[in-house]
Amino acid sequence: MNYSARSSSRRDGQQRAEARRRIRRRRLSFVGVAAVLVGVAVIVTMPLLRKAVNELTLPLHYADVIRQQAGEKHLDPALIAGVIYAETKFQPRDSSAGAVGPMQIMPQTASFLARRSGATTFTTADLNTPQVNIAYGSYYLRYLLNEYHQNVTLALAAYNGGESNVDRWLADARAEGHTFGVSDIAFPETRAYVLRVLRARDQYRHKYASQLYG
Repeated sequence: MNYSARSSSRRDGQQRAEARRRIRRRRLSFVGVAAVLVGVAVIVTMPLLRKAVNELTLPLHYADVIRQQAGEKHLDPALIAGVIYAETKFQPRDSSAGAVGPMQIMPQTASFLARRSGATTFTTADLNTPQVNIAYGSYYLRYLLNEYHQNVTLALAAYNGGESNVDRWLADARAEGHTFGVSDIAFPETRAYVLRVLRARDQYRHKYASQLYG
C-alpha cells in the first residue's frame, strides 16, 4: 500500500471514530435529557399519586358537609369521616338489614331522631341524600356521646351494636369491678368496628387535616 492510500485509510478510520463518538455523545445527551424529564415528571406527579393512593386506601368525600355537621353538632370531623369509612368507605349502599346511605342509618333510627330533633317533613327517602344522611348520622353520634358521657368507645359501640347491648356490657363491666374497655364488647363485629373507626379517625386527622379542619 502506498503512502497516499495509507493516509486515506487513516483519515477514513479517524472519521469513522469521530462519527462513533458523536453518536455516543448524542446517546448520552438523550439519556441525560430523558432522565431529567423523568425526574421532573416524578416531582410533578408525586402529589397526584399520593392523592390517588389516599383516595383508594382512605377516601374522603362530602368534606364540606362533614365540616358543617361537625361544627353544628360539636363533633370531631375526623370521627364522622371515620364512621363513614367503617360503614361504607364513602360508597353509599343499602345494607341487607335496611341501613341506608354513607352512615348506614336505619329508617327507624332516623324516625326517632327526626322526632327528637323536631323535624316535621322527614321521609325515609331523604336518607338517600348524602347531606341528609350525614346530618342524621352526626346527630345520632352526638346523641350517643351525650348518653355515654362523651365516651367515644361506648358511643361507637352503641352506633354499631345498639344501646341496649352496650348498657348490658357496661353493667357487666361495673359488676366485675373494672372500667369498660374495648375488650368488654361482646360482639366481635362491634369490637372490630370500634377499633376500625378509631384507627380511621386518627388517619383522617393526619391525612386530611386541611380538608376537615381548614
